[in-house]
Amino acid sequence: MTAETSQTLDRGLRVLKLLADTDHGLTVTELSHKLGVNRTVVYRLLATLEQHALVRRDLGGRARVGLGVLGLGRQVHPLVREAAMPALRSLAEDIGATAHLTLVDGAEALAVAVVEPTWTDYHVAYRAGFRHPLERGAAGKAILSARQQAQPQPHPVGDAVEGPGYTLTHGELEAGACGAAAPLLGVTGVEGSVGVVMLADVVPERVGTRVMEAAREVAEALR
Repeated sequence: MTAETSQTLDRGLRVLKLLADTDHGLTVTELSHKLGVNRTVVYRLLATLEQHALVRRDLGGRARVGLGVLGLGRQVHPLVREAAMPALRSLAEDIGATAHLTLVDGAEALAVAVVEPTWTDYHVAYRAGFRHPLERGAAGKAILSARQQAQPQPHPVGDAVEGPGYTLTHGELEAGACGAAAPLLGVTGVEGSVGVVMLADVVPERVGTRVMEAAREVAEALR
């Protein structure tokens, strides 16, 4: 800690991070041990966070992340979208296909930014706000593939074709449309993918590599 920082705020943020990393919540005693402070301090931190709906406590006294964080989370999408737009524009123009940034929203994939190419005679219409299950489409399956790499599974995700770092699908969200997507890697607090969707029987080989490059550019912009 330095003279310019707040110890209380730091502790409060650490509480939120600790609670976000567990599915079953934490007791005051557990938080006290993890933070290295006494229980009275933890009680005060939790009471303050509860007032802002950032923390809730169940009947057993275990603290969990509160619904108030959802309101904060909604403001993340515009910032992420703004950071991703340069890489998406470059990808769309280079490939001649609709490029998109997709983030996880519960059990669904949510397109938060979409860029269509300016020079093609036709392309797939794809709109920001479009949702689909994570198990369908290249964007969602690329995200699930990244999860599997973090925690190895015995089988690949669905029928997707996986290249070295990207995922290809055909006709899963729209008849005749192919998708290619690569996951965002190394971005704390953001789980998503960058991809393109095009009308084609086969995705050209260079598309997978180009999508991976765009995903890396977006990840760097978000760090």
